[in-house]
Amino acid sequence: MDIAVNLRDCSYLHDWMDQPEALERTIRALADDHALDRFAGTLRSGRSRRLVLTGMGSYYWACRPLYLRLLKDGATPVMVETSELIHYERDWLTADTLVIAVSQSGRSVEILRLLECAQDRSEIVGVTNTPDSPLATRSTATLLIHAGAEHSVSCKTYLATLLALGWLGDLLSGEDRAPLLDQARAAVEPMREYLRQWPAHVGQLTPAMNGINDIFVVGRGPSVAAAETGGLILKESTHYHAEGLSAASFRHGPYEMLNDAVFVLVLEGDATSAQFSRKLCDDIRDTGARSALVSHEAAGVFRIPMCTERIRPLMEILPVEMLTLALAAMKGREPGRFE
Repeated sequence: MDIAVNLRDCSYLHDWMDQPEALERTIRALADDHALDRFAGTLRSGRSRRLVLTGMGSYYWACRPLYLRLLKDGATPVMVETSELIHYERDWLTADTLVIAVSQSGRSVEILRLLECAQDRSEIVGVTNTPDSPLATRSTATLLIHAGAEHSVSCKTYLATLLALGWLGDLLSGEDRAPLLDQARAAVEPMREYLRQWPAHVGQLTPAMNGINDIFVVGRGPSVAAAETGGLILKESTHYHAEGLSAASFRHGPYEMLNDAVFVLVLEGDATSAQFSRKLCDDIRDTGARSALVSHEAAGVFRIPMCTERIRPLMEILPVEMLTLALAAMKGREPGRFE
C-alpha cells in the first residue's frame, strides 16, 4: 500500500502538516497581543480570585499544564468540563471567579450555555480560534490563537491552544512572556523536520502495530494532557479502541488487560516522573504486551525533538498523531474523516 498516495488529498494530513506554520502564526499573534494586559499579575496582586479552567475534549485537557502551573504559583484553580460546569457545578460561577473558557470553534452548545450562565456573574477570558464566534464576541476578554482553519480532528489548534494557555499563565503570574515565545520559535523547525519524516515513521509503525486491538496512552503531570488527548484523537481518527489516562491510574485496573494484543504508549514526561514512566514501560513489556516510551532519547518515531520542559507538551502529542496515520492506513480508512 502506498500510504503517501492514499493520503494525498486527506484534509487531516494537510492540517497536521500545517502545525509548525500554525505555531508560527500563534507566536506572532501572542507577541503583539496586549488585550489581556489588565489581567497581568492577577496571581501576585494580592487579590483573592478563583480561577476556573474549562473546555471540552482536547481543549479541556489542554488546560492541564496551565492548571499545574497555577498551583505552583500558589493559586487554587479548578479544572472542570464545561458540560459539568453549566449543570452540576454552576456554583463556581460567582463574582470573584475568573473563568478561562477554551474552545476551538467558540460556538459549541456547552460554550453557548456557559455564556448564558456566567452573564452578570463571572468574568470570562475566552480562548478560541474563531474571531466571530460567540465566545470571542461575548467574553469579557478574548485570546485568539490564530492557528488557521482546521478541517478535521484537532491537531494544529490543540498545539496552538497549549502555547496560548502557557502564555496566559505567564501573564496571570506577572512574568515576562517573551521567553516562552522564544522557546516556541526554537521548536518550530525541529517539529517541521519530525513531521516531514511521516512516510518513514508510518512505515515503521505499521508492522509494529500488527495484531494490536487495544491502545493506551499514558503519562503524568503535564503529560496527562497529551495522554488524554491522544486517546480521544485515536478513537476519532482511526476507530480503534484507545484510552488516554494517567500512568498511575493505568496501574490500578487497566494493567490487568495487558496481553500481546495491547499496545501502551508511555510518555516519559519531565524529571519529576520520568523514572516511573521508564519503569512502567519495562514492566508492561515483561507481561508480553507491547509498549514504547516517548522521549528525547527514544529511537525512530518515538523520539521527540529536543526542547525545553515547557514546550514538551507540544512535542509529545506528535508520535500519537503519527499513530493515527498508521492505524487508519491499516484499516484502509482516511484518518480524521468524520462519519
